[in-house]
Amino acid sequence: MSTPLLRLVVLYGGVSAEHDVSRVTAAHVLAAADRSKYTLVPVGIALDGSWHRNEFAVGALESGAELPDRLEVAGPQVDPIAVVRGEPGEITVVLPLLHGPHGEDGTIQGLLELFKVPYVGCGVLSSALCMDKAMAKEVAARAGIPQCRWVTFRDGIDDARGIVDEAIEKLGLPVFVKPANMGSSVGVTRATSADELDRAVNTALRYDDVVVIEEAVSGREIEVGVLGNTAPDTTYPGEIRPGSDFYDYTDKYVTGSAELMIPAPLPEEAIAQVRELAADVFTALRCAGMARVDFFYEEDGRGWLLNEVNTIPGFTPASMYPKMWEATGIAYPDLIDRLVTLALEVHRRRSTFSTDH
Repeated sequence: MSTPLLRLVVLYGGVSAEHDVSRVTAAHVLAAADRSKYTLVPVGIALDGSWHRNEFAVGALESGAELPDRLEVAGPQVDPIAVVRGEPGEITVVLPLLHGPHGEDGTIQGLLELFKVPYVGCGVLSSALCMDKAMAKEVAARAGIPQCRWVTFRDGIDDARGIVDEAIEKLGLPVFVKPANMGSSVGVTRATSADELDRAVNTALRYDDVVVIEEAVSGREIEVGVLGNTAPDTTYPGEIRPGSDFYDYTDKYVTGSAELMIPAPLPEEAIAQVRELAADVFTALRCAGMARVDFFYEEDGRGWLLNEVNTIPGFTPASMYPKMWEATGIAYPDLIDRLVTLALEVHRRRSTFSTDH
């Protein structure tokens, strides 16, 4: 009697500005997942928040047809609870590929926790923490993680008129301005004057009510993939050499002009340092499953500086996270398997916790 396949629910789309990026990621994950191990259930979340089972993608997978590079959010509308729980007796793992707010920030993770469904990646706390760049910086600083200098502005609480002067006084120019809760470089602006900084803050406020202003670091952009739970493994580092002033949304997803170097050309000592530091960051921010930890490297200055942590990194074959793992020795389909195993490990451990009082 054959063993039933594990049911893998792939969530994509979402209600954030990174909706389209998520659709690209999901298409490639579905194409790479081993169908001899999984019953694949692609579920798209529309911009209005409705959930849809993508029957076209299911049919394409079953027939061996090629999936499009970007999945549509289409098909019959489904009940979120029913689709993530599955039928009695089925073993289900949810793979959230929802970049940005309401997907990468602990929101969907909380839903899955509530209904006791195993899922890939960080839990509620670490997802929310890493999504909020301002709070992540505070916690990393408490843990002694080296970072660039920054100031934070909260709309409606902090002095909007004084933030420009404060940032220039503390950080100088140029600076980078980011919405605290956003990814894929959405809403990020480089400002070289007071007027540009004022406009950049207003741009960031279109996406969040908390804004992070960071000093411009003259350093190399290095990334490290992390995989694991309590004893995380790390990849060889990769380096990004932007095709424009910085590695922005257009550079990532439109022109593709950035140069990606894996492994990064670094001395062995520096590679060992950044891999250890990436694991330290992963642990300090209570991550689980996967994360991509981004650094700046000032070779003749402060050395390694944490930039940010992405708990649901890009997952196309051209994305840094799977490419770094491939260079380190784990192929794309095997990486999916490892993530599913880690999700079940976390779920089993949490299932043993007592609910008595």
